[in-house]
Amino acid sequence: MNQKLLLIILLFIGFEFPMLLQAQIKKTNLKKETTIDSVKVAKDTTKKVSLQEKVKSSQKITGLFTLFQDTANGSIQMYITKAQLNKEYIYQSFSLGGPAELFLNQNMIRETWVFTVRKVFDRIEWIRTNTNFYFDPNNPISKAANADVSDAIFYSEKVMAEDSLGFLINGDNLFLSEKLDPIRPFLPPTLPPGVVFNLGSLNKDKSRYIKLRSFPQNTDVVVNLAYENAAPINFGGRDITDARYVQVKMQHSFIEMPVNDYKPRMDDPRVGFFTQEVNNMTTTEIPGYRDYIQRWHLKKKNPKEALSEPVEPIVWWVENTTPLELRQFILEAGNKWNVAFEKAGFKNAVVMKMMSDTASWDPADIRYNVIRWVSSDLGYAIGPSFVNPRTGQILGSDITIDYGFMRAFTRESDLFEATGHQHPVNHLNPKNCSLGMGMRMQHSAGQAYLECMDATEKEFKELQKQYITELVLHEMGHTMGLMHNMKSSHMLSPEELLNKEITGKYGVTGSVMDYSVINLSPDPTKKVDFYTSITGPYDAWAIEFGYTQFPESEEKEGLAKILSRSTDPKLIFGNDADITFTGSGIDPRVMVWDMSNDMVSYAEGRFKLVNKLMPTLKARFIKSDKTYESLVEKYYSLLYQRYGMANSVSKYIGGIYIDRSLPGQNSGNQPYTPVPASYQKKAMNILNNYVFSPNAFEADAQLFSYLQSQRRGFNFFGGTEDPKLDGHILGLQQSTIDYLLNATTLRRVNNSSLYGNTYSVVEILEDLTKGIFDGDQAGIVNIYRRNIQTKFVQKLGSIVGNSLNTYDQSSNAALYNCLLSIQTKVKKMKATDAQTKAHKSYLIYLMEKALDTSKNSHIVFVNTF
Repeated sequence: MNQKLLLIILLFIGFEFPMLLQAQIKKTNLKKETTIDSVKVAKDTTKKVSLQEKVKSSQKITGLFTLFQDTANGSIQMYITKAQLNKEYIYQSFSLGGPAELFLNQNMIRETWVFTVRKVFDRIEWIRTNTNFYFDPNNPISKAANADVSDAIFYSEKVMAEDSLGFLINGDNLFLSEKLDPIRPFLPPTLPPGVVFNLGSLNKDKSRYIKLRSFPQNTDVVVNLAYENAAPINFGGRDITDARYVQVKMQHSFIEMPVNDYKPRMDDPRVGFFTQEVNNMTTTEIPGYRDYIQRWHLKKKNPKEALSEPVEPIVWWVENTTPLELRQFILEAGNKWNVAFEKAGFKNAVVMKMMSDTASWDPADIRYNVIRWVSSDLGYAIGPSFVNPRTGQILGSDITIDYGFMRAFTRESDLFEATGHQHPVNHLNPKNCSLGMGMRMQHSAGQAYLECMDATEKEFKELQKQYITELVLHEMGHTMGLMHNMKSSHMLSPEELLNKEITGKYGVTGSVMDYSVINLSPDPTKKVDFYTSITGPYDAWAIEFGYTQFPESEEKEGLAKILSRSTDPKLIFGNDADITFTGSGIDPRVMVWDMSNDMVSYAEGRFKLVNKLMPTLKARFIKSDKTYESLVEKYYSLLYQRYGMANSVSKYIGGIYIDRSLPGQNSGNQPYTPVPASYQKKAMNILNNYVFSPNAFEADAQLFSYLQSQRRGFNFFGGTEDPKLDGHILGLQQSTIDYLLNATTLRRVNNSSLYGNTYSVVEILEDLTKGIFDGDQAGIVNIYRRNIQTKFVQKLGSIVGNSLNTYDQSSNAALYNCLLSIQTKVKKMKATDAQTKAHKSYLIYLMEKALDTSKNSHIVFVNTF
């Protein structure tokens, strides 16, 4: 081939090959397109599986939402009608059984929120609605309402089948998951591992449905969620069978959003209702709150009458699980709320009924409000409600009471769990009602008191009746919308509490919504009311505020008139957030397990009564044919009375009385008034005499060698069974000084000196030091005193010797001065026995070490604001 011909061939290839290649590619693509189109056509022409075919092997559950459960594998499909799209519904979750320390026991209320369901192309989306903000529709800014609020799409599922009325979707991914309610609690990252029981991870394969129920106004899906934790650190309590495998029963409820003429009522801080907190985004007022109280939709049949029956009363059914001997007590207790509702203009607002054994209705139907009883080892009671987050309207409610209340047993561990040293999870939800353990211990002390005072059988029955009545009234109060009122126990004086004519008229406390100590008389011949067994003055006033109907033009003035009475001492109010405990709260009157408007005097009477009862326990509770368990229980129930008294009295030291009345009410009080110095000193004297003095626990001594807990199988394995008496008493003493020496307490003492407090930190520490160190006789320091003296010095040393402590400067100076004065005092201490000599030497060592550390440490200024 010559060069010319070769060049022509190469040129031809250069020009033609790309064209041939492009043609080939086009041909290939054409084939692909034809193939794809063919597939599309084939797919489009394929017959879709009908909705009827999809559910042919399923059981149909109809109601608010329609569910289909496969009869072979139990899986759930959910049918969403076109009419249900873009409508609002209410979601409510409850735990029905799980680890008690995570508050997953039966009927514990959890999540409440609004959701909508929408269709986006071929998917159904579930969206949680944000109800935190209000926009006045007449304000132009409402056009941009929730512009910065992101929708929470918590579930999205592809449509499986449809018909002319609606769509079928998978339900397992919604209900057998944590999409609706994350069961595992959020815990601070600083919390040490193992402090809180850890469920582990959800195992969907082991999770299942327990019950499916659908009614006209609600649909309930009850599931059993299985969790696994391969390497648990915390193995839980007796209710945990195996910490590696834990099951939690949950109820997911979808509730119809009511459409009616219910009118929300705004909250007021002077009275305590649960609320739906809403920020008003179209107001310039301060504060911009638009919080709705939670209440039932009560309307008068005859609005013009001062007292009228409601169109629809609040009907309560006592479930047939209730023990026979308690049914009448409960029916009578519930009806007592009608006295309070009469103040709001309603007659027979509450109707109590007994559920028959042949009843055909299901207590889960939201149209039925039920008081049910269960039996467990816990002893708890809860009164949750279903609420419309949009308005605060209560739609339904259930109360659960545990029969463990009736056993009223007391254990050593209860001393520490029921005195404020609560599990950190306990405070995650302020709506939790933890009345159970404390009230059982109060009841146990009451039983011990009656036994030691040779009470009659009639008196024991009256104690039980009042106990159950207050319990039911309390939980029903929650279902009326009422918060706790932890201040109402300060309504009466110690003398008035011993007068049955007064307590029969007003109650032992101003409200059944308090946690009150059992009322006992030092004189057994003087009969008293043990508990509040009627609705109190505060309860009637709160119901009057929440439920009184007014013509629209008169409502503002009418409510203002009711609220103007908040300065009445019988109507004082403080909720859980106001409770004073170590590091929180300031008003000592807002407290659990306290009593009277002179708590310090009342506490002294209770200390004396306990010391009087202690020596009689052995003769009363040691039976020749029984173990010593009954004696042990009654001893700890009385020791718990001391815990409650010391806890309450200590809060008056450095305390500040709060008054939330408006300036125009002219209450005569400032918003903040320090507790008078004389009363603080009185409180300190009570603590020194009955908690810290050398003979504070003399009355107990003859019982110590008899406090033998009953052996049960191997329950003493891995430890020693002897009672740790020094630890129980030291726990009482140390919890007191921990509060008094807390940085927040001492700083408040210094700050309140600027507006009236004259009991300084220096004086507090001087008086406390006298109580802890003075009075040891003949140079012998007993074990209680050695323990608390050592702990006191260690506490002071840990503060003074720590350059990074968070105490204010005035408190640091006072604490350093206190340690120096104790050092001088201890060096002069007489020590006549070997143990006291060793104790003295150890104290001197601790103080020298702390003071040397403080001298040699670098000064670091810490911002404590």
